Amino acid sequence: MANYYQKEIECASRQEMVTLQNERLVAQVKHVWDNVPYYRKKMEEKGVTPDGIKSIDDLHKLPFLTKDDLREAYPYGLLGMPLRDCVRIQSTSGTTGKRVVAFYTQHDVDLWEDCCARAIVAAGGNEKDVCQVSYGYGLFTGGPGLNGGSHKVGCLTLPMSSGNTDRQLQFMTDLEATIICCTPSYAEYLAESIHERGLRDKIKLKAGIFGAEAWSEEMRHDIEEKLGIKAYDIYGLTETSGPGVAFECSEQAGMHINEDHFIAEIIDPDTLEVLPEGSQGELVFTSITKEGFPLLRYRTKDITVLTREKCSCGRTLVKMKKPMGRSDDMLIVKGVNVFPSQIEAVLLENGYPANYQIVVDRVNHNDTIEVLVEMTSEIFS
Repeated sequence: MANYYQKEIECASRQEMVTLQNERLVAQVKHVWDNVPYYRKKMEEKGVTPDGIKSIDDLHKLPFLTKDDLREAYPYGLLGMPLRDCVRIQSTSGTTGKRVVAFYTQHDVDLWEDCCARAIVAAGGNEKDVCQVSYGYGLFTGGPGLNGGSHKVGCLTLPMSSGNTDRQLQFMTDLEATIICCTPSYAEYLAESIHERGLRDKIKLKAGIFGAEAWSEEMRHDIEEKLGIKAYDIYGLTETSGPGVAFECSEQAGMHINEDHFIAEIIDPDTLEVLPEGSQGELVFTSITKEGFPLLRYRTKDITVLTREKCSCGRTLVKMKKPMGRSDDMLIVKGVNVFPSQIEAVLLENGYPANYQIVVDRVNHNDTIEVLVEMTSEIFS
């Protein structure tokens, strides 16, 4: 039996959702025009005004935003509300450039936590569960988002943050955690640690919600087998709020996008043209309820596919496939588009460890690709 946190939204008819999106998009464009000079200038340069945006059919008229825009506008250039109305910031790591700082009003926080609550309930969570949140806290969105979502559901929340595996396992066993939220790589490490300590019979976990990094179906099956759980994917990015933008349901075949808060498009990353449903391309999000940091047509760089095929869980929210790579890390070898995630899937299928390096070169005018893997004794067993 399917579980819903806000059934009237999660199972809304297409017409009901479009009507809601139209209303919210029109209001959001007006809000941005009035309060975000940086984006207003981009609209003016493109010859677009709020009067020209009547529905989601007009979304393509709006200019894109990129991470470069966010860095250029740092720190307050894309702020959509007075600072006195903002209660929190979250930030990216800044590993590839200047940090991106996102602002939240209390309204933004409440809606974000609702999105995370939908993910927890879709994974089978309810008020009887003990939810261990082992994502990082602080500026990183993972911990705060799932922590708030767990509260909304009514779970007993264990705000563990990341690291300190001994403490993680102590609380997991002593307080009988039933849901674990962390990165998939840390879930793998926890599974290995549980096996090494002989704790498998003391673990009460039934589900895991894993995100913040790429992971394959092979990795999912490995985690499920080792921990005896169902492993669910969750998607998000700091720029749009954090985890909870999209979540996996019991079908475990793509993630439902919270369309009442985010309008998704797929574009050709080269031509920037909007592609029809079912096409593979770059994912673009427009946040239609965010007050503090309202981004319109933000290019995520993630490569995926959107589908409206009927889902057995009963939700009508559009689904996105697990991102297969990014438009900025796609490799082109002899004219063929290759994503690191595809190589990882082949390695894991054949028993190789997850640590690998891809070397792309050009020798005598010919593309070459070499995959270096960590050598372990298990490979030869």
